[in-house]
Amino acid sequence: MIMDQGSKKLKVFTGNANPELALEICKCLGLELGQAEMTRFKDGEIRARIGETVRGADVFIIQPLNNPSAEHLMELLIMIDAMQRASAKEVCTVIPYYAYARQDRKTQPRDPITAKLLANLITAAGADRVVTLDLHAGQIQGFFDIPVDNLKGMPIIAEYLLQKNLEDLIVISPDVGGVVRSRELADRLNCQIAIVDKRRPKPNVAEVMNIIGEVEGKTAVIIDDMIDTGGTIVNAAKALIEKGAKEVYACCSHAVFSDPAAEILQASPLKEVIITDSIHLPVEKQIPKLTQLSVAPLFAEAIRRIFEEKPVSKLFD
Repeated sequence: MIMDQGSKKLKVFTGNANPELALEICKCLGLELGQAEMTRFKDGEIRARIGETVRGADVFIIQPLNNPSAEHLMELLIMIDAMQRASAKEVCTVIPYYAYARQDRKTQPRDPITAKLLANLITAAGADRVVTLDLHAGQIQGFFDIPVDNLKGMPIIAEYLLQKNLEDLIVISPDVGGVVRSRELADRLNCQIAIVDKRRPKPNVAEVMNIIGEVEGKTAVIIDDMIDTGGTIVNAAKALIEKGAKEVYACCSHAVFSDPAAEILQASPLKEVIITDSIHLPVEKQIPKLTQLSVAPLFAEAIRRIFEEKPVSKLFD
């Protein structure tokens, strides 16, 4: 089943990274997921088989680039190439989680800027457009020479928190760089913000130093774009409890959850961990404290608007 608009046709496909999200997006669009298989030859090379015609169609490929990111990236590049060679009219890559986004600049001599390299690869493969969610650094949009729509998970998270009717709220930025994100959530929740001042001695290790702001007696909500090892969030939660916060919640768009993040979060003082389904989480990482919100309706509406040539900007309100 395809969506038609005059002579235009819409088809949605997925790689192996998060087929559950792709199915939910198709359900929101009233479409069947396109027929495609991503398998492996005996030597490990990826084989793509597109099981239906895409000639003249607007094709959307849904593929987050979470771990194993190299595998998922290669699948995406191969699918883009396959669609272009099959005479698709437009190929839009829907990347709910953009890998290597933390490598967006040189911090040491001879560092690569891998986020830019990925942009080059996706563009060179033949993508005509990118739709993603909460890039770690907004300037990554400028790494592409094709249109990029960076959707926001913030309204989904804010709506969920508002429905909980939590009292004495304060939004916490886990570092100085996240202040803009935290202020946006605080505006939606009509509350103040505080900042965790931390020092990071080496990658994936965060040491909380101080809390800037008054959190005593407050319900603290930590907001970040992703949770990787969980160290930053857990250390922040402990510091907030020590400063007198009565409860601590954690929110993010991307649950990277590198081992043993799930166990660390479950054993932490956090009351609840609120995430989206931008990344597929295996059952063993779906801890009791976890609440997963769906971004499928958001991506479905973005796909519909792009296909119908309507403004996507309304989704940022």
